[in-house]
Amino acid sequence: MSESKAMILGCSGLKLTDEEKAFFRAERPWGFILFGRNISEAQQIADLVAELRECVGWHAPVLIDQEGGRVQRIRPPILQHYPPGQALGDLYRRDRALGLRAAWLMSRLHAFDLRRFGINVDCLPVLDVPVEGSNNVIGNRAYGGDPATVTAMGRAAAEGLKAGGLLPVMKHMPGHGRGFADSHLELPVVTVSREELQAHDFPPFVAMKDELMAMTCHVVFTAIDPDNPATTSRKVIDQVIRTEIGFQGLLLSDDTSMNALSGTIGERAANIIAGGCDIVLHCNGHMDEMREVVANVPPLTGAARKRARIVEDGFPAPDATDEAAIRAEFDAMFATA
Repeated sequence: MSESKAMILGCSGLKLTDEEKAFFRAERPWGFILFGRNISEAQQIADLVAELRECVGWHAPVLIDQEGGRVQRIRPPILQHYPPGQALGDLYRRDRALGLRAAWLMSRLHAFDLRRFGINVDCLPVLDVPVEGSNNVIGNRAYGGDPATVTAMGRAAAEGLKAGGLLPVMKHMPGHGRGFADSHLELPVVTVSREELQAHDFPPFVAMKDELMAMTCHVVFTAIDPDNPATTSRKVIDQVIRTEIGFQGLLLSDDTSMNALSGTIGERAANIIAGGCDIVLHCNGHMDEMREVVANVPPLTGAARKRARIVEDGFPAPDATDEAAIRAEFDAMFATA
């Protein structure tokens, strides 16, 4: 079996086109990611996931952003609507034990939901710590505005996913909370000192550095590298993510097609790999862009291959939690919230 390439790709619709099937078979992405355009009903999702894996010939990771709130790709009537991270954080600020339980329960329910479709990676928890006035791209997706709350809730959320057999992806390393621009549209530039970042932005990632996967942020930190966003910055990835934070897991870029990144799609993909990310993430399913990505992404080899292998071998067996019981418990927490 030929080696996977260092990329995770999306697809265009509810089922694969013949062109997509041939492309994925030939180019062998390491994994796939689903978005709202790929969702219509339960059986269709399961069929699409199976189709994606059939193209690459193994049980490849299939990712989704299923946070709750406005970032929930599978919505009612297929799955219930879940609250955003801030609502869980509000519960934590009133009653810490209850808040932590809510974060664990919601992730455990995500795992029940997603495993039915064959999805095995949820891009959660959001470990960003917003500051006053920052752009709403994070906003109520965050558990709170202080690193201690975000750390405690993020850890509970990750543990809930793993208890259900899924793996989490921490985001957005080393921290998107100070972005005063939406990185989907333009490049946020953060000008505070490294000491301030160490005190406020990095701690949740340091505390959870042993998780197997993380996603970068398209944010410039002028105190570390004034010229490049974290996703393409060798300084940020080597000095901060790998050394100071100490994360040794599989590092995914945020989406290559977000306009915070400059250059062509191919140049962005090449810069992501050159900067030290292990995996290029490309989400929109546009074939012309995906062809540019694959032309600039290498096979998974060396340290990146070892980290990917640890992920592949690291999917836990789900526990024996009773779904109906915990769904009732969780729903009761938010019945009057």
